[in-house]
Amino acid sequence: MSVYTQIFLLILLIIGNAFLAASEISFAGVRRTRLEAFRDEGYTSAKLVLETADNPGKFFSVIQVGINMVAILGGIIGEDALTPLFSWCFEKFMPVHYAGRLGFFCSFMTVTLAFVIFSDLIPKRVSLNNPERIAMFCARPMRVLIIIFRPLVFVLEIVSSGIMRMFGLATERTDKVTGEDILATVSAGAAAGVIAPSERAVIENVVALENRTVTAAMTARESIVYFTYDDTAEDIRTKIAGATGNHFLVADGDLDHVKGCIETRDLVLQLMRGEKMTLKDSDLVQPVEFVPDTLTLSEILDNFQKTSTEIATVLNEYGLVVGVITLRDVMSSVMSDLVITPDEAQILSKNENSWVVDGATPTIDFMRELEISEMPESQSYETIAGFVMYMLRKIPKRGDYFDWDGFRFEVISVQQNKTTQVQVTRLSALAIKNQKAKAEAAAAKEQPANEASQEQTNPEA
Repeated sequence: MSVYTQIFLLILLIIGNAFLAASEISFAGVRRTRLEAFRDEGYTSAKLVLETADNPGKFFSVIQVGINMVAILGGIIGEDALTPLFSWCFEKFMPVHYAGRLGFFCSFMTVTLAFVIFSDLIPKRVSLNNPERIAMFCARPMRVLIIIFRPLVFVLEIVSSGIMRMFGLATERTDKVTGEDILATVSAGAAAGVIAPSERAVIENVVALENRTVTAAMTARESIVYFTYDDTAEDIRTKIAGATGNHFLVADGDLDHVKGCIETRDLVLQLMRGEKMTLKDSDLVQPVEFVPDTLTLSEILDNFQKTSTEIATVLNEYGLVVGVITLRDVMSSVMSDLVITPDEAQILSKNENSWVVDGATPTIDFMRELEISEMPESQSYETIAGFVMYMLRKIPKRGDYFDWDGFRFEVISVQQNKTTQVQVTRLSALAIKNQKAKAEAAAAKEQPANEASQEQTNPEA
């Protein structure tokens, strides 16, 4: 076999190995949702890729057999073709013995670099840029190779599957899309400029519906405007004028005895007609849903859809009313800044390092606004007021403050033992360093005192 034939075969082996490497990385990196979209558009190759992805054992067995066979053949042919050529060049200025060894080393490095660059790195980088298209291109040839190597693949698949089951590993691919996957994709799209910041906020809020409870979006008990059976027409006019919303609760005396709800429109029409206003035994009062405070926003949204209602009364574990939530509240939590005016905003920025935060602000909104990844024991509270109480370990008073994670939280407004406003200030690096130094100094002072007390307690020691 001539040198030219050997080099030609070596090039073919490099191309074959590049095809196998591209197939492997593209099939591993495909996104099922995009393949399903291609399949729905009529691409039969997308269907082949999906079938292969559901049962990848045969595919990867063929890939590994092919890559190893090509690599071994490439080494044999490359050494046979290039070693004499390099040795002939080196024999001109060194002994034949050393020229042969150096020629073998150079041929080995040349073949290795050619395979690594042209049949591994470049094909894999190209496949990662568009895995679905490359996988669809490679699907039919790979199906032919699977048929050709079926006997060998059958043996390899049985052996590999048996070993995987022995170690409790899954033999089939499970391609489930999680909320974290969606958020990561949205963040990447926003960073690339494909998704607008407002769109990103809406998508993140929709995903968060599953993790936020109704207490994060409801109107708290002390802020509920409701009617009682004893309210006069003038009382009703006053309450309607001073409140917003399309529904009001109707109670028999107090909020813990809610009897139903009434639409603002029906009340206004009755007032305009000059009819006698009474809520007791009135046809205007409709039944109201009662839901536990442990429901998520996603669950309450499903509840509104099933019951065709727009309002629900939230009860705690003791059966007491803790708030009221409407469909508008849920939609506002999704739309976020798109529907909230500056006067309604719960987080006001004084400057780039200082914010005034409403105590009722959900911690998830606060974390997103200040780009905080995690808060301590977050399951113990849902609002900034709850976080402040948790950190202070007491009922907050005006002027109380604490430092956490490079921020200072200072209570600036309290009403009836409820924290209504908190000022959050980002501490400078110097301030954080001084705090750590003070904490270390205090710990150092406490250590000798503790040792002395232990000596007094145990004098024999």
